[in-house]
Amino acid sequence: MGPDEDGDGRYLPISEHGMIGDMRSVALVGVDGTIDWYCCPSFDAPSVFAAILDADRGGSFRLTASVPSRTKQFYFPDTNVLITRFFAEDGVGEIQDFMPILGDSTEADRHRLIRRVLCVRGTMPFSAVVAPRFDYGRSSHTVRRQDGMLVFECPHLKLALTASVPVADDGRDARAEFTLSEGETAVFALDRVDGGLAPRDCPLHEAAEQFEQTVCYWRRWLSQSRYRGRWREMVHRSALTLKLLTYAPTGAIVAGPTTSLPEQIGGERNWDYRYVWIRDAGFCVYAMLRLGFTTEATAFMEFLSRHVSLRGGDQAPLQIMYGIDGRTDLPEQELPNLEGYRGSAPVRIGNGAVDQLQLDIYGALIDSIYLYDKWVQPISSDRWEEVHDLVDWVCEHWDTPDEGIWETRGGRKNFLFSRLMCWVAIERAMRMANRRGLPADLRRWREARDAVYHWIMKKGWSPERAAFTQHEGADVLDASVLMMPMMKFMAPTDPRWLSTLDALTADLVSDSLVYRYDPKASPDGLRGDEGTFSICSFWYVEALTRAGRLDDAQLAFGKMLTYANHVGLYAEQIGQTGEQLGNFPQAFTHLALISAAFNLDRALG
Repeated sequence: MGPDEDGDGRYLPISEHGMIGDMRSVALVGVDGTIDWYCCPSFDAPSVFAAILDADRGGSFRLTASVPSRTKQFYFPDTNVLITRFFAEDGVGEIQDFMPILGDSTEADRHRLIRRVLCVRGTMPFSAVVAPRFDYGRSSHTVRRQDGMLVFECPHLKLALTASVPVADDGRDARAEFTLSEGETAVFALDRVDGGLAPRDCPLHEAAEQFEQTVCYWRRWLSQSRYRGRWREMVHRSALTLKLLTYAPTGAIVAGPTTSLPEQIGGERNWDYRYVWIRDAGFCVYAMLRLGFTTEATAFMEFLSRHVSLRGGDQAPLQIMYGIDGRTDLPEQELPNLEGYRGSAPVRIGNGAVDQLQLDIYGALIDSIYLYDKWVQPISSDRWEEVHDLVDWVCEHWDTPDEGIWETRGGRKNFLFSRLMCWVAIERAMRMANRRGLPADLRRWREARDAVYHWIMKKGWSPERAAFTQHEGADVLDASVLMMPMMKFMAPTDPRWLSTLDALTADLVSDSLVYRYDPKASPDGLRGDEGTFSICSFWYVEALTRAGRLDDAQLAFGKMLTYANHVGLYAEQIGQTGEQLGNFPQAFTHLALISAAFNLDRALG
């Protein structure tokens, strides 16, 4: 889909972006060469460029050929360095976008963003407009010249723009017009310069050196992958994407790098995903360990140790999400000054779901700890004490109604998936205790585990639908039950499960794409509809694989790969005509792709 086919020519389709980053923040770069999303100095900091949420007031860094041209975008092989190419009548040019990965922590605090512009054939005129709009467009700023650089300054942030070509400013924005001949290069660099960091030039040779260093870093990191299967390119792109969504200073893993990209154009299902969901991060640890990336799993375990403390009293011991620095207060607010992507208001920052009860997070977390203990290194005695306390709490509260995995705002229910993951929490802890001889009240745990099992088999099963359902007392189906065989709750060829798989296929699957549930049949407290949920589509592939339906699984997986964008990225959802919807890219989707590919590969032999 081209930029003018989405109904509002001011906005590129969500999928028409690539992502660069330095494991502290990211930038989204459109196929037209515009950076229209960037937060500094971290994922959850206020935006500098947010034109993706308001084309007029959000701010952007536009860099493009100033003559009619066709564009193509791709990643420099096996890296997170993004190349945008421009093909015009008189030449071919390209922009190499990246954030340097440097060992020096002081230099890393610059959060440098480099845009190298090259003419590779003929001649090519370019134009640039750097128009920051700090604090989601709410803060005014000044521009001044210092040592040949332009410094953009607002009360909470200073950024310095270095350019190897002449740049003019109007007191607010910076502009440049320049022409390159074959073999010539220009460089733009944007650095954070507050907090004791002095402005620093970025000459052409330094940009070239940092390009090489960054390429080497990503290739060195990716070489650790153990995956050698059929879908290596897509699996490795997903791994590189998940690595970009890690926050290096703490080991946190964010669910997504954006906020308020809509699940329905013009709708209200717009959420801030720039935080650490215990569930998403736990699943991410599994996917990374599958590929052999143990450092990221260790870093997340350290994040839990340092930044997540168990709550006492009547509260659940864990929140469902945390800030990337471990903070617990994430108040949700709306930004009326931004119109939202293609008018999809409200734009939200913070997330009110932080106060929800979602019992499934305990299973996701303890499963990831179990795998870490098994595949990386035994957990410490202190960590086991925390696991023990969590499992004791789950044994007491597994039958409490909650908001569930999908964070519905329509009231608490007795969700099957929440019960399933409580079973996982207890069962995985029992495995650890038995394997290592760790102290545990195994009798009590076994009784609770078996009680959960019987609840699911009796109250989660609908004889009328011949399927496991979303929650007690309903005949509504929910794609989250696809996890039942994946979590080893029941055999993937059990007659009850195969009947459920058939029912899900009939009700929620549309040409391999899977809806989470039907909001009309199961009201979730929000207006409007949504697209198919891509993690569920990959769960479906894995469920078919485990059931032995390999032809169906391979076809469904192949179809899902066609919905990736031009550089292999996925948003949260896929709309009616194949458009990507929701926050982009989405960790959930990419970790599920890795798991589906790994297991399908193994089954195909």
